[in-house]
Amino acid sequence: MPDGHDAIQKDLDKLERWAHANFMKFNKARCKVLHVGQGNPGYQYRLEDEGVESRPVKKDLGVLVGEKLDMTRQHALAPQKANHILGCIKRSVTSRSREVTLPLYSVLVRPHLEYCVQLWGPQYKKDTDLLEQVQKRPQR
Repeated sequence: MPDGHDAIQKDLDKLERWAHANFMKFNKARCKVLHVGQGNPGYQYRLEDEGVESRPVKKDLGVLVGEKLDMTRQHALAPQKANHILGCIKRSVTSRSREVTLPLYSVLVRPHLEYCVQLWGPQYKKDTDLLEQVQKRPQR
């Protein structure tokens, strides 16, 4: 809504005045806008007379969130990172015994699969299958 855009821009201007009064400066390169919602016109916001860059996906606390507040990119990224680490383990460790691979998997791979899973937990079968493939890979 146009009045919502104006309210957000006023808040940004207020924040900018506060920072200036306290001799602080914003790193504008790190400021991004995520336009959420269907039919969102994607207003251009300003910070210190420069436009704030708009992004289709934003990473917050290590979790990727899209314009539709979905986690589809996170669902693809977590297994991809875990597979990459599994490949590194396979190339660098000569022993394939369970006593060696299980601790490496537990320490290096599982954190990528479990980080914030309560938030981005896969709801679709295809996403669950991707995670299960990563979990079955060390057993091969």
